[in-house]
Amino acid sequence: MTIHRSCPTGEVKDNQTGMSEMARMRMAELENIEMAVPMGAADTFYEMGLKYSAGKGVDTDLVSAHKWFNLAALNGNREALQYRAELAREMSPQDVSKAQRQAREWLRAH
Repeated sequence: MTIHRSCPTGEVKDNQTGMSEMARMRMAELENIEMAVPMGAADTFYEMGLKYSAGKGVDTDLVSAHKWFNLAALNGNREALQYRAELAREMSPQDVSKAQRQAREWLRAH
């Protein structure tokens, strides 16, 4: 199992925020998805993990990917266990802790 990393898209970035218009639209879309994900939606959590780990439609973010795989695994997705373990091997202990903290915060909020 291999996690593929994304390449820079070459999009023009806003000088103030450092984000392109497309990136802002993707971030808004993902925020809406994150707020709408019901508890127990292991497959949705898993798909979010895949998006962030591979940079599909978003910047690659291993901390966020680990968080979503963790939530998917907690809800019974076995593949998420494998991806989470692979990501953890690529991440610093501090980043793994940050991802775990974000998963706990998400659970508390939802």
